[in-house]
Amino acid sequence: MKFAIVLFALFAVALAAPTDVEILRQDSKVEADNYTYSFGTSDGTSKDEQGELKSIGPDAQAIVARGQFSYTGPDGVVYTVSYVADENGFQPQGSHLPVAV
Repeated sequence: MKFAIVLFALFAVALAAPTDVEILRQDSKVEADNYTYSFGTSDGTSKDEQGELKSIGPDAQAIVARGQFSYTGPDGVVYTVSYVADENGFQPQGSHLPVAV
């Protein structure tokens, strides 16, 4: 389910993107229990992610995703976010993000 939500969000972002941005690279590999994908665009946006099924109990599994994405903000600064998304939720890290104490 989380994978479907992430995939839907990526498609929504792609549809909202300006039409003059070109995809420069795009790779993906999907297998029964893991996947990888990445892309890069002409405006400097990029994303790399890998995920795998993880057993979280005797009768339960979850998709664990790890990756990062970068984009140029309206202020001209390149922002990079690294993250893990697992049974504990989405856990982003970036120098521009606040840190919980």
